[in-house]
Amino acid sequence: MDHFLRLLLRMAYWVHHPPSKRMLAVIAAAVVFSLAIFAIEWLGYWPDALSLPPRTGLRYPIR
Repeated sequence: MDHFLRLLLRMAYWVHHPPSKRMLAVIAAAVVFSLAIFAIEWLGYWPDALSLPPRTGLRYPIR
């Protein structure tokens, strides 16, 4: 199934069956957490010890 169509179906489902306030809080927390990690990495404050080395010389390409 096309990803855009799946997103539209999920949005239509949420319009007809809205999630609870607790679920909305969980979703909002996940989005805020993801954006915070992205901002920390983008600003250059992510520690090198938590980063993976560059993937060079792979034996099998990622598909």
